Amino acid sequence: MAQQIPVDPAAVMKGEESAGGLRIIGPDIAYRRIVFVNVVFLGPAGAGDRGWVLVDAGLPASRGAIVEAAEGRFGPGARPSAILLTHGHFDHVGVLEDLAADWDAPVFAHPLEHPYLNGTAAYPAPDPGVGGGLLARLSPLFPTKPVDVADRLAPLPQDGTVPTLPGWRWIHTPGHAPGHVSFWRESDRTLVAGDAFVTTAQESAYAALTQEPELHGPPMYLTTAWDDARRSVEALAALQPDRVVTGHGRPLQGPEMRRALDTLARDFDAVAIPRSGRYVAEPAAPQDGSAYRPA
Repeated sequence: MAQQIPVDPAAVMKGEESAGGLRIIGPDIAYRRIVFVNVVFLGPAGAGDRGWVLVDAGLPASRGAIVEAAEGRFGPGARPSAILLTHGHFDHVGVLEDLAADWDAPVFAHPLEHPYLNGTAAYPAPDPGVGGGLLARLSPLFPTKPVDVADRLAPLPQDGTVPTLPGWRWIHTPGHAPGHVSFWRESDRTLVAGDAFVTTAQESAYAALTQEPELHGPPMYLTTAWDDARRSVEALAALQPDRVVTGHGRPLQGPEMRRALDTLARDFDAVAIPRSGRYVAEPAAPQDGSAYRPA
């Protein structure tokens, strides 16, 4: 089992269940879980056409679920003003090409992710050697080839602002992917972290199903730059968010979440880095098989 930092279940943001399978966790923030990955919807209920933003684009074959959730939240035929990507891994861009075309929506991502979004480069091979469970062992089967939305693709602004979302800014949080970004709103200290860190042991099919709350580093089988990943978690922990929505697992809030995130940042090498794997320079912790226990 992968190492982890348990979190009190009281920190879970259960949210209000809404039409289309959405969970509403704030006046203008909702998410839908697509099998084992979260898609985030930013905008108030009833925002209408071009009045909201989609963050990430789920798994292949999830188009209907995402459109249903969007129309249930924002109104029939409501299209987003933009699609924002935390990164381009297969479980975050599964129906990006279809949605971008159907909605005639611009797609914004960090320039370092553009090769994986304009059809020119594939991601490095997943690493089943990291351990942690069935999903890690199956990771060589996950697609790494790029999608191609070149005709709608644009870089996120260099000044850190987020197109069509006043009050939000993007933060470069590489490690899990070269151009991975997270989205931050200072006014209510809300963080959409993507896979910079997650709140479930994504390597384990059992954990991905049960979603017991925990703080966990980025999914290990697709993370290739562990020093960068550490620095990214340190930067996000320094923000001291009040609530976090991650790419995998349940949203968390409050002091218990912050305690766990601080611990993850402090003890990242022991907690998050796998003990073996093709992208790991050397073992990160004693190989005694024990789970992490906070000091």
